[in-house]
Amino acid sequence: MKYINHNNLENMTSRYRAQVINSLSGFKSANLIGTCSKDNINNLAIFSSVFHLGSSPALVGFITRPDSVERHTLDNIKQTKQFTINQVNDSFWQAAHQTSARYSTEECEFKKTGLTVETIDGVNAPFVKESRLKYALVLQEIIPLQLNGTLLVIGEITNIICDKAAIKDDGYIDIESLNTVMVSGLDSYHTSKRLSRLSYAKPNNKPIRLALNGKPESILTENID
Repeated sequence: MKYINHNNLENMTSRYRAQVINSLSGFKSANLIGTCSKDNINNLAIFSSVFHLGSSPALVGFITRPDSVERHTLDNIKQTKQFTINQVNDSFWQAAHQTSARYSTEECEFKKTGLTVETIDGVNAPFVKESRLKYALVLQEIIPLQLNGTLLVIGEITNIICDKAAIKDDGYIDIESLNTVMVSGLDSYHTSKRLSRLSYAKPNNKPIRLALNGKPESILTENID
């Protein structure tokens, strides 16, 4: 095993340290956030910091880096109060990665990467047509994090677009069937392999394996000794 202490971290080059620290949290979801500027220019950027905050109300958050330089996604959200989150799948992961390039405000990442704009009534932000699971949000709050100057952006979900077959009877969305892609570190992309769903954990009972529809794979249950 390799031991890395605080001094080792401090003495690493910034790029090497970024790779190490970004790898520690394991697999993260890969999402494209779509926005539109006040000048009606669509913007698209990849984020691996999207996370669930609550289901009632339906809140999702993501972290954006300090706005000490131009942050087109953040600027557009501040202006329009709307954005979309589009899960990346294995049909366009390389194009999704390319959106992290530093394009100018006047350049549209959809055009630069070959991805397709999809729109719906009432949402002033673009979806990615190639994405098989995507949702629209309205801005609720932007919270500065004093420790490192990053910002927590919180939105409430207003619309969801998903392949119908992926949504199971109990509401579970089978993202593996959508060929969803994950990120590790800064630039490594992966697909998943499910082990199983498990039943709700209760004291003194072992969890049982569930089928994709949420029903037990076996009717047998077993108590913990």
